[in-house]
Amino acid sequence: MKKVDVVLGLQWGDEGKGKVVDVLTPGYKVIARFQGGPNAGHSLVFDGDGFVLHTVPSGIFRPDSVNIIGNGVVIDPVILQDEIEAIEAKGMDITGKLLISKKAHLILPTHRMLDAASEASKGKGKIGSTLKGIGPTYMDKTGRNGLRVGDILSPEFIQRYEALKYKHFGLLSQYKFPFDITDYELKWFQAVENMKRFTFIDSEYVVNRYLDQDLPVLAEGAQGSMLDIDFGTYPFVTSSNTMTAGVCTGLGVAPSRVGKVMGIFKAYCTRVGSGPFPTELFDATGETLRRIGREYGATTGRPRRCGWLDLVALKYAVMVNGVTELIMMKADVMNNFDTIRIATAYKIGGNVTTDFPFECPDDVEPVYTDFPGWKADITKVRRYEDFPEAFQNYIAFIEKETGCPVKIISVGPDRSEIVIR
Repeated sequence: MKKVDVVLGLQWGDEGKGKVVDVLTPGYKVIARFQGGPNAGHSLVFDGDGFVLHTVPSGIFRPDSVNIIGNGVVIDPVILQDEIEAIEAKGMDITGKLLISKKAHLILPTHRMLDAASEASKGKGKIGSTLKGIGPTYMDKTGRNGLRVGDILSPEFIQRYEALKYKHFGLLSQYKFPFDITDYELKWFQAVENMKRFTFIDSEYVVNRYLDQDLPVLAEGAQGSMLDIDFGTYPFVTSSNTMTAGVCTGLGVAPSRVGKVMGIFKAYCTRVGSGPFPTELFDATGETLRRIGREYGATTGRPRRCGWLDLVALKYAVMVNGVTELIMMKADVMNNFDTIRIATAYKIGGNVTTDFPFECPDDVEPVYTDFPGWKADITKVRRYEDFPEAFQNYIAFIEKETGCPVKIISVGPDRSEIVIR
């Protein structure tokens, strides 16, 4: 009997999950998103063309694939419609290959306003929200007030929408924040109508039946493990469970039906927005990583903070996710460095620890292990044996420390620029 394989990020998001899912999908019939919303930006590059997906699973460009937006996802109909139109502009008919869970929650126009008002009120304490309404939507979900995709088909949908909207108006009155949802609300209802041409499903039944039929399923995560609402760098986190456990609650599968857990990480670290980042570089090296790696948010466009690989955080993410194999992205970005560093411990208040702390104080000091750079262009490499010895040593150290094999190495943005061991 088939199990759900999982691919997810092990850092602070932006690890390159979209490309990996696109590469892996030929081996899977079903690709399912299990959490997050349009705050995600999964970048795909193929045939010299680039594309960014926010809500639609990254298998959508593969023929004969079934793509499911699971119940753990929150959906802005306007953003979803824009995304669908962009895909269909490439000549693809996806009506029959995109399925949407009835239990996925809807992001209302007022959710976006609440997000913006809340973030503006925090001043210097901003968490770096993408302002897509994600947090307020998850708050309504857990507060048992939310609207779900299945509600669209109810004759009482408009009344339920209006009731929640006016509840939000009451909350917004507590902020000195001007807003007008008139135009966006019109687009929102038009997009809701457009959603009706897709099949709304009880995704927990659909996914389990695919597994019962021995069809392979790949669960696609969004954001990264260090942004998990429970185990991330709280409060500078997202509003969903970005880890393997989120697959069970976000798709309706039992833990015993989870198979391989493939954890994605960059050969260095990046972060968008506020929050702890122990290995962040504020010097020319950090700027070089940003420039060569083109480190700007796929969703926000914001420049990403850059730093050396953090093995303390990586080992923590491997542990809580039950990672069975690793996937390294953007190794080619560091082709020309003389020395490459990995943080193997933290020094906090004079004490050295290899455990990721409850809170990362401002004075946390990374303890580094240095490696000679490989000083070679690895973008044309397609066999592991052809990598420079210095790069192989870098991989071997990570494997030894994490206890997980590095199975896939990305050496460029295109789907063809990859080494599978």
